[in-house]
Amino acid sequence: MSATVLYTPEVLAAAMSLAQWPWDDSLPLVGEARSRACGSTLQIGLARNDAGQISRIGLRPHACAVGQAAAQVFAAAAIGHTAESLTQARAELGAWLAGEGGEPDWPGIGLLRNARDYPGRHGAIVLAWDAALAALAEPAKAG
Repeated sequence: MSATVLYTPEVLAAAMSLAQWPWDDSLPLVGEARSRACGSTLQIGLARNDAGQISRIGLRPHACAVGQAAAQVFAAAAIGHTAESLTQARAELGAWLAGEGGEPDWPGIGLLRNARDYPGRHGAIVLAWDAALAALAEPAKAG
């Protein structure tokens, strides 16, 4: 596959749309993830409601276009998820990327279908899920 197939106009547009989730220092849960393969990083700030569901998101990406597009896919559907449901979604995503499972049931995940054939980008694809799980595992900061 060529880079043109990986970096489709849809992937690039998704990467550019991350401004919808600006960083907010008041978000009480913060997590970060880094791809060892490409060095991309993503910091995520979250708030959750009394039921433990994600209610707000802020992103600070330093990632390639694929990582940013994956963060957009994550953020667009993450509201309402819990640590438990994200753990399951992350496991499904990992299995799919490894060729060991079907496409995850996550809205918009099809945008990343072409990137599945690029193992060097898998670490960037999972950044948002990993950062969110790290954030949800930490105690909330005092606000």
